Amino acid sequence: MNGRLRDTVALVTGAGSGIGEATARALATEGAAVAVLGRRRERLQELADKVRAEGGTAFVVVADITDQQRAAAAVESVVAELGRLDTVVNNAGFMGVGQAVDSPLEEWERMLEVNVQGLLYITHAALPHLLRAAEDSPRRLADLVNISSTAGRVARPGTAVYNLTKFGVNGFTEALRQEVMHKRVRVSVVEPGTVDTELSTHLRDGVRQAIERQIDGMELLRPEDIADAVSYIVTRDRRVAVNEILVRAGEQTW
Repeated sequence: MNGRLRDTVALVTGAGSGIGEATARALATEGAAVAVLGRRRERLQELADKVRAEGGTAFVVVADITDQQRAAAAVESVVAELGRLDTVVNNAGFMGVGQAVDSPLEEWERMLEVNVQGLLYITHAALPHLLRAAEDSPRRLADLVNISSTAGRVARPGTAVYNLTKFGVNGFTEALRQEVMHKRVRVSVVEPGTVDTELSTHLRDGVRQAIERQIDGMELLRPEDIADAVSYIVTRDRRVAVNEILVRAGEQTW
């Protein structure tokens, strides 16, 4: 497959649906060999089949990124199979919403595990490979893109711990960007607003209905809109670093 990312390898976490799936397909369209990582083998295999049918290269990696050893092994398996790692998109996420006083601790723990620890584990394992790619890639650069949220900018009642994780992702991204930018590893953050994905399907009864009322009548973003933002970041010339993209639905105020 020809494209601006030909001869490169991209890893996308949370690739089984939504933003992750759309991003993997977008990067494959640009010529990258894509490693699609998640927990649902069947979904990942369907995605890989679509990429291959369109002329691309896809590698399925089934792993729970909240387990440090499995996350590291997943990254190493990508490099072993595809030969290198040039782009990482940390997309996997979990959202729990509701007043703090009656929120289950399990929801809080899950958000910290996926949104923070999982992102850190993948990043830690991938960084040496990205630094190496920036030295020997024909493009002479590498990219790490973290998918955050408007919740990393705006704190609201009922989203306290989700805000905690996403504000943290934003801060981590900016500090890491400054550490590795001189080595031509670009570190960026994309902050989606309300997107039509599975992210809210697991919300508790009552909470889910409240969210549905809030967005009733709003034209939601599509996963492809966020994939476009990621693709834009990682296809820029090495002289350009797009540090941050905020993408809200047209009628979204928060």
